[in-house]
Amino acid sequence: MGAPGEELSAAARKNRAYWDAQSDAYQERHGPQIAGGMGWGVWQIPEAELGVLGDVAGLDVLELGCGAAQWSIALARRGARATGLDVSPCQLEHARRAVDAAGVDVRLVEASAERTPLADEAFDVVFCDHGAFNFANPRRVVPEAARLLRPGGLLAFCMASPLVDLFWDSEGDGGAGTELRNSYFELSGFENEETAEYQLPYGEWIRLFRASGFIVEDLIELRAPADGETTYDFVDRAWARRWPAENIWKARRAV
Repeated sequence: MGAPGEELSAAARKNRAYWDAQSDAYQERHGPQIAGGMGWGVWQIPEAELGVLGDVAGLDVLELGCGAAQWSIALARRGARATGLDVSPCQLEHARRAVDAAGVDVRLVEASAERTPLADEAFDVVFCDHGAFNFANPRRVVPEAARLLRPGGLLAFCMASPLVDLFWDSEGDGGAGTELRNSYFELSGFENEETAEYQLPYGEWIRLFRASGFIVEDLIELRAPADGETTYDFVDRAWARRWPAENIWKARRAV
């Protein structure tokens, strides 16, 4: 297991409680869509199309915020030595059942991505598809990822883009509208009664990567496919065709 509860931040404890309560409903609703584990974001844009991770055969790969480990299972099938980490014991129960059903070898760890029990320089790839980078403080997670990666290792993660937060109507009906509503320069964290979520302006992301020893390789801004379907109500397809609702950062730990 990972870090005990008393080592979690207050925000991490809140998010753990939320995901423990929501894990069954989440997997029932979204599990069939993400079962293949090789599609990015809410529109499941194929890894084969984007080429984010590349060939993982023979690599040590860590998924932060693995949920039911759909990605980790898929990468294990492609020859990776996969580890899935999640702060929620209930999500990890789904992961254990899925790993057993798949008949692959995936190590599962209960811990916050902000502070893991894993060894220095143990991985070639650290990644997540939403997961930890939505729900853990990036000012802690990025340096932690740098500690976990070997020199030259890849950090890649998909999360909501800052644009969504700028358009988000937090006072009305909720959701992303078509008018700018929020201050770009104040993007940081958003906490309500259920969860704590995080975002940074683009420049702050880049400075955080550099301060943590990363070289930015790419920022892939995802566009919903013209005929895309999703079980998520994050943003509608028309919105995600006009603006990137999600983006994937790729950064390499400096050698």
